[in-house]
Amino acid sequence: MNYVTLLGLFSGALTTVAFFPQVLKVWKTRSTRDISLLTFSIQSSGNFLWIVYGFFINDIPVMAANSVTCFFMATILIFKIKYH
Repeated sequence: MNYVTLLGLFSGALTTVAFFPQVLKVWKTRSTRDISLLTFSIQSSGNFLWIVYGFFINDIPVMAANSVTCFFMATILIFKIKYH
């Protein structure tokens, strides 16, 4: 594994982990009042397209990071819809 791939994995991990505290907060408080459904929907769509892009260029860090981010964002979107 080269340094560029490691850099991609590390940066992907950081941007992915950034959503985890929000998932925990929503799960604990059952409140999504201050979360924009439109923003999270657009961001989720963008992350999904990054996964597709990563597939086409065969880039594991892009696919992995955005897959986990999509999971976290989908969780928040589900809570947003459920607790609306």
